[in-house]
Parts: sequence; structure tokens; C-alpha cells
Amino acid sequence: MLRIFFSSFGPKPLIVPKETGFRGIPDPPCLPLGFSEEDIDFYANKFNQKGFTGALNYYRAINQTWDLMAPWIGVKIQVPVKFIIGDQDINYHLPGLKEYILNGGFKKDVPRLEEVVVMGGVAHFPNQARPEEVSEHIYSFFKKLQFSNNNPKANSTTSSLNGNRVSDLAHLHAL
Repeated sequence: MLRIFFSSFGPKPLIVPKETGFRGIPDPPCLPLGFSEEDIDFYANKFNQKGFTGALNYYRAINQTWDLMAPWIGVKIQVPVKFIIGDQDINYHLPGLKEYILNGGFKKDVPRLEEVVVMGGVAHFPNQARPEEVSEHIYSFFKKLQFSNNNPKANSTTSSLNGNRVSDLAHLHAL
């Protein structure tokens, strides 16, 4: 089941047949990008020991989460941000979200958004699919911040987004 679950992240939602449940979904032909047989076994063992309740509780508490977050509605995020998402992430394909991210809405809510990286061919787990590339993004972001903080003439709020231009990395490794 975990192989199906981790393989099903993409621009379209996983549809589980009502009549058969997960048994009605064929096994994927290969492991999901970034996952090894050992990874799947590790997660399967943990879920066998502890169950799937923890993973589902986020969704069970979604209404409470909205209530708890109410005081922060409309608050702008005022720290430097680099946002990384996969172009195959189902969330990226929610109606209006891609446009919000790429056409300035995200930048309005996150004024210090430094860069948006859309990783081609990557789904919901970019850190699993391309760990070295994600690590390099994080490292370069911190290095840029360190340089900006050590140089009083550097402006850490200067956006590399340049009119909402997505990083050229978005076009690398496209399917």
C-alpha cells in the first residue's frame, strides 16, 4: 500500500475505488522517485508498529487548524524565503495556486520571497526525490543570507524573483 501511496503523488489526485479500496489499484511498475526498497520497508514497519493515525490526524483536525491559525490571517511573512515545489506536486495544481505562486500573489503575502524554484519532474517530496539538489538550494540560500548579513551594503530584501521569473531550474529535468 505504501508503494502505491508514495507513487501516486502527481498533478492528479489518487482515486481509490469505493468497491475495492486500495486493493483495486495496481502496484506501480517501479519505486517512486527518491525512494528505495529500504525506505518503503522502513515506513511500512513504522506504520505497522504505530498505525497511520498520526498521518491522518492532520486532516481530521483541519477545521481546528483553521481556527487556531485565525489570528494570523493576513499577516505577512517578514523573513527571507526560498520556496521549493515540484511541478508534479498535487498542491501545485490546485485551482489558482500555480498562478498565485508565479504571478505575484505569493510575493504580496511573503514580501521577502527571494526565489521560487519549481523542480521539473518532482512530486510532493522534493527532498526525497532530489536530495542533493534540494540541499544545494538550501545551502546557497543560507550562503546568500550570510553574505547579505555580513555586508551592510548588501540588500537581503532584493528579490531574485525579478518580476516573478521562476528559476531556470524549473525547466531542468522536465519529464
